[in-house]
Parts: sequence; structure tokens; C-alpha cells
Amino acid sequence: LFILFPQQSGLYEYKIFGGLADIPPKLCADVYMDLDFRKKWDQYVKELYEETYDGEKVIYWEVKYPFPLSNRDYVYIRESREMDVQGRKIWVVLAKSVAVPQCPEKPGIIRVKSYKQSLVIESDGKAGSKVYMYYFDNPGGMIPTWLVNWAAKSGVPAFLKDIQKACLNYSKTH
Repeated sequence: LFILFPQQSGLYEYKIFGGLADIPPKLCADVYMDLDFRKKWDQYVKELYEETYDGEKVIYWEVKYPFPLSNRDYVYIRESREMDVQGRKIWVVLAKSVAVPQCPEKPGIIRVKSYKQSLVIESDGKAGSKVYMYYFDNPGGMIPTWLVNWAAKSGVPAFLKDIQKACLNYSKTH
């Protein structure tokens, strides 16, 4: 199930509830955290790497946008935890944008300065996973309605299918 919530600002926050059959939660979390592997399966990644600035791990991510729109980039920190909640193992990933002077904006790419994501993964009680994701960003610039509609109807649900396929391939290569 995918839900789109328009905000007063005219921007959207995305909330996704889904299931990944036959993908154990730890595998799903491992795939999600593996930046090098993501470059292989996520067709929208133009550039993605982690650097340490002032003792803090920071991720730089450039996302390909369809022509004629400019690509977007993100500079963010993230944290991953495996938790035990009343006997249930839950994997939590939190991410948010940060300003880092060592990672300045690039010409021709729009910097996403407001980005937040929360991901929760747990067992579905069988061999698969239940996934909950909250996602918000302000992509800047003028985003046409057709692209917002595409993201709502196709882009985000397709991401779940892509990560499921990536998980199956990950277990073969790692």
C-alpha cells in the first residue's frame, strides 16, 4: 500500500507499507545499506558514495531526473539500528539532509536541502519482510505535475520491486 500526503507547502510526503515475500528482514536491511551494490541495481543513481567529514560519515547521492529536468543531489547522514522490541527484531534506518561545507553544490544540479527518511523492516512471520517507509524531500525547482503523478503511481511502487529483485541477486553475489 502506498499513500501520498500533500502538505500545505504543496510538497508531498510519502508513506509506504509493503511486503517483500521470501526476503528476510536482515537481507533487506543489508541491501538497503550497501551503497556500492545500490549503484548496480538502482537505475536512478548517477553518483553515490560515503565520505567522512569532521569525524561524521556523510553520504553524497546524485539522482538522475528525466530530461529536461536537472538532476538532484543529496548530502545526508544516516543511522541504522537492529532493535529488539518485545521479542520482535526490527531494523530501523533513519536519514536526514545536512549541510557540509566540504561538499558544495555543483553547477547544473539542484541540491535537495530538505530530506528525511525513516525505514522500518521486520519479519512478516514467515520467510519475508514487512516494510514501512516515510519519505519527504523538497526537490526544488519546478516539478511538473506529470512527474509527481508518475512518482506516486509508478516510481515508488517500482522501487519496492527493484529492491526485492536486488535482494535476490545480493544473496547470489555476497
